[in-house]
Amino acid sequence: MRKAKVVEAWVVYKMSLNGKAPGPNAVCEQGEWEAMELAEPGRHALIRSGITNEAEAERVAREADGGTAPGKVSLRRRL
Repeated sequence: MRKAKVVEAWVVYKMSLNGKAPGPNAVCEQGEWEAMELAEPGRHALIRSGITNEAEAERVAREADGGTAPGKVSLRRRL
């Protein structure tokens, strides 16, 4: 049986398209973020680091500016 990989922390960041335009929010492991920063410092903008689980990181990515969380719908609009 294979052992599951233990991830210490997750990171949410804003991708940069072509090094210029802001792109979508993304989630990765803390170690992956550190490697990306070493390779190309400052290319992507950190939104939040040190998140303890992937589900929380995905929620943060959706709710941060540029995320995919739907806007609030008024009660009147739903009826």
